[in-house]
Amino acid sequence: MEIALKKNQSFRLSVELINRLKQLAKRQNRSLNNYVETLLFDAAYHEPNAVTLAAMKEAESNALKNEPPLDMSSIEAMEKSMGL
Repeated sequence: MEIALKKNQSFRLSVELINRLKQLAKRQNRSLNNYVETLLFDAAYHEPNAVTLAAMKEAESNALKNEPPLDMSSIEAMEKSMGL
């Protein structure tokens, strides 16, 4: 089993951000260090696939702006308003 090398690094973050990160880490029963490292790994290595990129582009273009709104009153109503 290979052990990942780690290096200490200092960052200056706002007190509000640190407190929020601590809250989020606590919810997941993680240390602050582990939580922040996980977020950074996701940000650095997660690349959306072609379908996700196309959906993001469509959303940014406001192409869905004129679509009828989803009926969120129940799961069945939502599925029906989605055409499922």
